[in-house]
Amino acid sequence: MLSYTSAVTIALDASPLSLSTGGVGRYTLELARALASEYPDDQYWLLSDQAFPAPQALPPNLHTGDGPHTPAERKWWLYGLDREMRRRGATLFHGTDFSVPYLPLRPTVMTLHDLSLWLDPAWHADASRVRRRTPRLLRMGLATMVITPTEAIRRAAIERFHLAPDRVVSVPLAAGELFRPVMPALSDVPYFLFVGTREPRKNIARLLEAWREVRRTLPIDLVLAGRTRADFPAVPQECGLRVLGEVLDSELPPLYSGAAACVYPSFYEGFGLPVLEAMQCGALVITSRDPAIVEVSQGAAVHVDAYDTRSIVDAMRAVAAAPQQFAGIRQKAIARAAQFSWRNTARHTREVYDTAARIFSHA
Repeated sequence: MLSYTSAVTIALDASPLSLSTGGVGRYTLELARALASEYPDDQYWLLSDQAFPAPQALPPNLHTGDGPHTPAERKWWLYGLDREMRRRGATLFHGTDFSVPYLPLRPTVMTLHDLSLWLDPAWHADASRVRRRTPRLLRMGLATMVITPTEAIRRAAIERFHLAPDRVVSVPLAAGELFRPVMPALSDVPYFLFVGTREPRKNIARLLEAWREVRRTLPIDLVLAGRTRADFPAVPQECGLRVLGEVLDSELPPLYSGAAACVYPSFYEGFGLPVLEAMQCGALVITSRDPAIVEVSQGAAVHVDAYDTRSIVDAMRAVAAAPQQFAGIRQKAIARAAQFSWRNTARHTREVYDTAARIFSHA
């Protein structure tokens, strides 16, 4: 019987690493590092048909592939990936970004981060291919097991795609160890902070509107940190607004630690990794009542109605006017964040691999 209770070779989809920043890319690399560290007898391969920068300081059992070798292998999900896995001796594939191979030649695991692609096509205007492909892969049973980052997404995925509940497992993400309370970045005036990719789903326009209303009576800036997606309009310059663009991971803890609050009014999330990163830094978080975020924060954040500007204004104004009144929530945030770790994520994911191997061997 095929089983992964002993040392094995696993391949993970490295396509998300072709983007310089983003939650799926962070998930892919942090998970791969944690798996390699937690299971040193295993071999792990990051494989993709897209070029991606080789991550620095990889563990000795975590490797990067070199993509298609022949024109035929450019048909990656049909031929190329299988051939590359054979070359590397990999016996299971983990699709970290909504996809798995088209032929059921070995056990596979798909991470379904959220359902945003199907809830509102305007949130991902350029993702029509994935929007069509993923449901077909699930309907055909090509994903032996499915991972979701929260129970909220697990329940939604089972309902929408009619998945067998015993084939879908919730495995939470984590914030990296570098996210901790540190000396704040120097700032002459207090500021609110948004961290994340600027895209339609993140509710940036309403955040800007709410901040402008607060700034009419209270001197507080707004800092936007993160990549701007191609389908999102540029944010015009104005007094008190600082648009940093992409920042290094090492620059985020001081930004989180020094913020009056991290404001993350996203319409919809699968997990909300910036929320957990901010919490782990001891930052006060103002965020939406999205079910996944509520599940992650568990009372350690201030929740607002993402569709109601007044709700966001009232929370931001209360924090700016009397930050000391929210010290208790900051302490709860640190305690709650301590319950997550990439080590636990790796352990639970490895258990899913073993389950997928057992199911596939009996199919």
